Amino acid sequence: MTSVGVGLRTVAGMRETEEHRAFRAMVRDYVEREINPNIPDWEAAEMMPLHDIFSSMAKLGMLGLEYEPEYDGQGADHFFTVILAEEFGRCDHGSLPMALGVQVDMATPSLAKFGTPEQKQQFLAPALRGEAVASIAVSEPDHGSDVAGIRTRAVRDGDEWVINGSKMWITNSLQADWLCVLARTSDEGGYAGMSQIIVPTDTPGFSVSKRLDKLGMRASDTGLLSFDDCRVPVANTIGEIGRGFQQQMAQFVVERMWGAYSVVGAGEIALARTAEYLRERHVFGEPLLAKQYIQFKLTELSAELDLLRTYNHSIAERYQAGDDTTRQATIAKLTAGRLIRKIADECLQFHGGIGYVEENWTARFLRDNRLTSIGGGADEVMLQVLARLDGFTA
Repeated sequence: MTSVGVGLRTVAGMRETEEHRAFRAMVRDYVEREINPNIPDWEAAEMMPLHDIFSSMAKLGMLGLEYEPEYDGQGADHFFTVILAEEFGRCDHGSLPMALGVQVDMATPSLAKFGTPEQKQQFLAPALRGEAVASIAVSEPDHGSDVAGIRTRAVRDGDEWVINGSKMWITNSLQADWLCVLARTSDEGGYAGMSQIIVPTDTPGFSVSKRLDKLGMRASDTGLLSFDDCRVPVANTIGEIGRGFQQQMAQFVVERMWGAYSVVGAGEIALARTAEYLRERHVFGEPLLAKQYIQFKLTELSAELDLLRTYNHSIAERYQAGDDTTRQATIAKLTAGRLIRKIADECLQFHGGIGYVEENWTARFLRDNRLTSIGGGADEVMLQVLARLDGFTA
């Protein structure tokens, strides 16, 4: 799925081709026809059939957009990923966009970039075909955003790693076929001595200790994981032993970009739905949307969303060109988390009492999108990263 050099136009800073536009239309139709009708059942079950969903998406070429065709990727440019994230952000819940982001932009980038051909054939290709569900296991019960403090250890015993420890807040973990685990592989502290290791979930010694009951993202399975003398081959190490922290930081950049991209789609649909409701809802003899305060508030939010969209597309261009987008992704993640919280809160407020009941989309939207300022690095961590990058530290 490579870009064609015809019909180019600039959309909010992104050079979009006819192929991009056709892909967007296809993804939007898929979300509306194949995803949204099933969401009420998935929310009630607090689980989504990820193998079925990813298999269906893979047949349409939606998985592994930027990965090598020899491993069942699409060989496409980064703007296809932007479109995929934006359009899945329009889902009727946040659970599937997050699960999809884990599959294509959080658990697999290190493997695609640093993995051996054998690792890619064994683990990456099945994930891109939708045959395997992938998960990323970094956070721990006492160490979420503080990645340097993780305690899960992998001790070498001949040609095997023996892994002990626990991981928490792990998305897709109850259905995952393999995990990209960040573990300590030496006695060096802090940022040193970590490695990324692929752990198949059928490995003896691995278990899901607890399924977490969350405020939002209820259809997304999230687990507390245990590793008890869990043995995997040293050959499952992604990239260089001892360079896991650095590789994971690069993987976080892509994750944060995905999160910022998806907020645009979520915000667009939320504002559109709210305007539609306010146009039909009459109070004191006129539509609520006739109130100038409401008009101005929605306009402000729409304008902020457009700024984020434009900034996202500038990041995409830089990333496509091979530039380091760490700072820009951090800014986008911080901005996106704060903006979607404002949009969710104002949309619920303008719905009044009906917005506060679970049968309306606004309640779930508020709950689901609250996570954006926490997952993938909390707002405070984004500010800490920016302060360091911009030289605002002592």
